Amino acid sequence: MAVIGIPQTQIHRLSQSKYVDSIRWLPSVSPLQQSAIVAFFDTDADSPSLEVHSLDQESKTLDLISSWVPPSRISSLKCTQAFAVASTISGSLHVFSATEAQDPSSAFRSVVAADGKGFHVGRIAGVDLMDGGSNECVSVGEDGRVNLVRVLDGSYRKVFDGNGLVSYTAVKWASPTEFVTGGCGFGLQWWDLRRPGSAVAQFKGNLEKGRTSGIIHSIDVHPSRKHTCLAGGSAGTVFAWDLRYQHQPIILSGTSNDTAAQPLSESEVWEVQYDSYTKSSMNNFSSSKLLPAMFCSEDGILGVIDQGEEPTELLAEPCAINSFDIDRQNPSEVICSLEWESIAIVSRP
Repeated sequence: MAVIGIPQTQIHRLSQSKYVDSIRWLPSVSPLQQSAIVAFFDTDADSPSLEVHSLDQESKTLDLISSWVPPSRISSLKCTQAFAVASTISGSLHVFSATEAQDPSSAFRSVVAADGKGFHVGRIAGVDLMDGGSNECVSVGEDGRVNLVRVLDGSYRKVFDGNGLVSYTAVKWASPTEFVTGGCGFGLQWWDLRRPGSAVAQFKGNLEKGRTSGIIHSIDVHPSRKHTCLAGGSAGTVFAWDLRYQHQPIILSGTSNDTAAQPLSESEVWEVQYDSYTKSSMNNFSSSKLLPAMFCSEDGILGVIDQGEEPTELLAEPCAINSFDIDRQNPSEVICSLEWESIAIVSRP
C-alpha cells in the first residue's frame, strides 16, 4: 500500500482564470524573490500567453511581472540558469533571457526565434537547454525531425529527419554533445553529435513481453551519471535505462512492474524528474541504486518512487497534473500545473 502524504507537507492551491499548460521555476535573481514562468491558454478567447509571476514567500500568492503572446499554444517549456525556451504547436521555438523576464522594467520578448517549414512541420513535442554546457537548444517533433538551435543567433541545423516515418515526443540533454529522445513504443534513442547520422544506441521498448504500445512523454538524465536516464509515459510507466545494460530497463512503475509495491498511477505519466531531495532510503544507497523519481500523471497524482521502496503520494487531485518542476535552488518546493485552471505549490519539510 502506498504511503499517503508526508507529515508537515504544505499544499497551496492557486486558482487561475485560464488553462495552465506548463510551469517552470525561474532562477532567483535575488534571495528575496522566487519566480515562475507559466504557459497559459484562454479557451474562451482561444488565446495563448506566456507569463512570469513572482511568488510571495509568506502568502504563497503569485503576482504578474510580465507577459508575452506566442504565435500559437505552448507545447513545451524548459528553463536553465540563463534562459527559458518555449515551443509551440505551430512549430516555432522561442528563447528568453531568464533575468530580463523577471525585470518589470525590461520588455518580455523572445531574444531568439526559429520557425519555418525547414525547421519543424507542426507541433514541436519537446525542447531542452543545458546549463553551462552547449549553447544550443535541441528540439524534437511529431514530424520526426531533430534540430539544434543556436541560442546566440537563432540559426539551426538538422540532426535527423525521419520524414514522417517516426515521431519524437520528448528530449533531454545528457552532456554538451549527447542527448536522449523518446517516442512511440516506449522507445528511447541516444544521440552523440560526434557521431552524426543516426542514434548511437536505442532501447526498443521491450518492457514487457508482447507489449510495446505506449508513448514516452518525459525524460530526465541522472545529474551525476549521464549514462542513466529516466523515462515516463503511458499506463503509469516509469523506468530507467542504463547504457551499460541497454536491454535491461529498470521498471519503477507500470503494469509490467513485478515488485510488491502497488503503483500510484496507471494513466499517462506526463513528467518525470530525478528527486535529489527525497532521502527515504539513501542510507541503503549503493552504486547501483537509482535516485528517487518524482512524476505527475493524467489521473492527478504527484508522487515519488524510490527503487525498492513503497511509493509516496505527495498530491492527489481530481484532475490531471499537466507538469511540475522542482526548485533547484530550494528543492523542497515543487510547483505544479493542474488541468482545472489552477496551480499547486507543494512545500516539503
